[in-house]
Amino acid sequence: MSESIIGARIPQVTARTKVSGTAQYAGDLKMAGMLHGKVLRSPYPHARIISIDTSRARALKGVKAVLTGEDTPTRMWGSARKERRILAAGKVRFAGEEVAAVAAVSDEIARDALELIRVEYEELPTLLDPFSALEPGAIEIHDGTGNIAYETHVDRGNVDKGFDSAAAIYEATYEMPPQYPGYLEPMGTLAAVDGDGRITVWAPTQSVFMSRSRLAEALDVPHSRVRFIQTITGGAFGAKAVEDANTPIAALLALKTGKPVRLVNTRLEDFLGAPTSMGATVWLRMGVSKEGLIVAKDSMIIGNNGAYTGLASHVIHVTSMRSDSMHRIENVRARGKLVYTNHIPSGAFRGFGGQQMAFPLNSHLTMLAEKIGMDPVEMQLRNAIQTGDTSVHGWVMRSCGLSDCIKQSTEAIGWADKRGSNKSVPHTAAIKRGLGVAAGIHVSANRQLGNWDGSTAVVKMNEDGRVTLLSAESDMGQGATTMMAQVCAHELGIPISHVTVSQPDSDVSPFGIGAIASRVTIIAGNAVRMAASEAREKLFAVVAEKLNVQASDLKVENGAIVVKNNREKSVSLPDAVRLHLFRHGGEGVYAKATYDPPTVMADKNYYGDVAPAYSFAAQAVEVEVDTETGQVRLVQSYTSDDCGKALNPMAVHGQTSGATAQSTGWALYENLDFQDGRLMNGNFADYNMPTANSVPTLQSGIIESNDPNGPYGAKGASETAILPGAAAIANAVYDAIGVRINSLPITPEKVLAALRDKRNEGANHA
Repeated sequence: MSESIIGARIPQVTARTKVSGTAQYAGDLKMAGMLHGKVLRSPYPHARIISIDTSRARALKGVKAVLTGEDTPTRMWGSARKERRILAAGKVRFAGEEVAAVAAVSDEIARDALELIRVEYEELPTLLDPFSALEPGAIEIHDGTGNIAYETHVDRGNVDKGFDSAAAIYEATYEMPPQYPGYLEPMGTLAAVDGDGRITVWAPTQSVFMSRSRLAEALDVPHSRVRFIQTITGGAFGAKAVEDANTPIAALLALKTGKPVRLVNTRLEDFLGAPTSMGATVWLRMGVSKEGLIVAKDSMIIGNNGAYTGLASHVIHVTSMRSDSMHRIENVRARGKLVYTNHIPSGAFRGFGGQQMAFPLNSHLTMLAEKIGMDPVEMQLRNAIQTGDTSVHGWVMRSCGLSDCIKQSTEAIGWADKRGSNKSVPHTAAIKRGLGVAAGIHVSANRQLGNWDGSTAVVKMNEDGRVTLLSAESDMGQGATTMMAQVCAHELGIPISHVTVSQPDSDVSPFGIGAIASRVTIIAGNAVRMAASEAREKLFAVVAEKLNVQASDLKVENGAIVVKNNREKSVSLPDAVRLHLFRHGGEGVYAKATYDPPTVMADKNYYGDVAPAYSFAAQAVEVEVDTETGQVRLVQSYTSDDCGKALNPMAVHGQTSGATAQSTGWALYENLDFQDGRLMNGNFADYNMPTANSVPTLQSGIIESNDPNGPYGAKGASETAILPGAAAIANAVYDAIGVRINSLPITPEKVLAALRDKRNEGANHA
């Protein structure tokens, strides 16, 4: 049992409660006397608040509180910059910003109360794109900023000298829209206040401690006055770490009323309030030698921050430099500007800024390969970083399966046989086929938020020999709970069903950073492994004394601790736990371990080995393009994921397929439609996400590079696979019809326009 559970295909331990409908999400929670919260949002993207009349709403029977910005703490809060109030005060900066909040005895009364609030606005000039916001004389969204929220400057080697040596140079500009997270569960919070004024919050979150910190800051109370408990979480993809105002508003309503308040977003409210991925425009220039080696890379990134700065400042930092470490490259330069606009704030999103450079970079590599007459796969392989290398930014590759990922994915779709073959589909000359390949790199943990990137796990063995595992690392659907239960069960030699992983709770759980930066498997996995191993050794010590043997002579087998060479001598696990407890000076079996990896925080020039491991992925695709309608259809896709060691291949394949579908949506379908700064498609009927009909059977493979820092060789596997998709599809479209689409999504209208321009260009040359 203990030998097979690592690497076994195991259903998620939370699956039964989810599929049976017994899982309690935030929107399912109820408490005695609970009130219902609702939020009034600004209809304008930029306006001054002249007055708010709440008198009629307050007078409505059943309404217990009506709050405006004047009722909120004056202390500013935010992830990277402290610049917003819980409710807008003085100005609104995006359409959808929270202006007033109501708590009432029912949803219906709360909605009616919103209708009775009268707000007088004075509209202000609106900045709807970063380039307008950077123009001289543009109005400042936040005074004194020049509309710049953050800047990056990265320089390595001699870029100009690199270009002088290049055999081929390619330059282009790429445009990428923001993407809505698209999780099944909209954001929701239940907040309650006890008799001492201490607030407890239940909400879906990726980090109870980061969320507690931001909430305490927003409420202007000490951290210890807030208890944060993670509910079962129906997806997050980076967007549930209290960058939005849902939880602070619910908590403030609870404080003001003294009653529990539940505030759950409708889907439209979630579109308006949840952080999107960072939209970006990237100018990229690259040069390669005649052998296909990258000799210089120069880029400028303009990121759309939206109205307030969440984690987008870290996102653009990633866009500026992370992809450089995928290649053996010496000369890189990047400039980035994160710009305020009157749009929904952007923030963390799966891939965390990596996809905003993966699309331009991989598109460039295919074009440069064509310029020197090389197969794009060969171009990728010649530049791929290898195990033992140190990247241009100081990242040490202790394990690296990038080349294997490229080979596995392209071989799986028959690249060598299909490359250069007839691109027309038989009997349908209008439909052309093409192949594309791309690759990506991601961190497994990241010593960036502070000079600690650790996790603590606590193993408590109960008198029946079963385990309660305490950790602050959250499961948001990616399988963290299952992974931790697997590791614990393996170390203790017990069935996985005998391990209960408690929900993260800031009052009970040991401190942890949470589910960000693909860190849970490698960081929490190591902490759990160490804690479970310590618990096992405590049991071995008391059993060795009872059986008069050495602890090294013992092992766990079939629910008992046995002597290796004499299985007749044994003690059951429950008896071993009782032996440890019921003796003079005894205690329960309780083991705690912390793992903080041997990494190096980046210096002011962004140089440092920031992660204990780095994950890689590659994707190869075949598409069909209908030259009459412009429709692009994904025919075949194979994504290869280097996750170190697949602790649970079923979970890895699930995450890879989900990431591939999400990148397909960004590449072909998804686009937030704004008119005059107002979102027009804030629902799943109008926001065009990929469905089962629009993706083929998603194939994926695993490369096990076995990282020395990972538990049993494992590293992150939830994010990297989202990175290659858009570029792989764009490259395949180019291969099919000879036109390069540099703005996402690749819609039929863009394809037809590009084909028309190509025909006109040919006619002009003729």
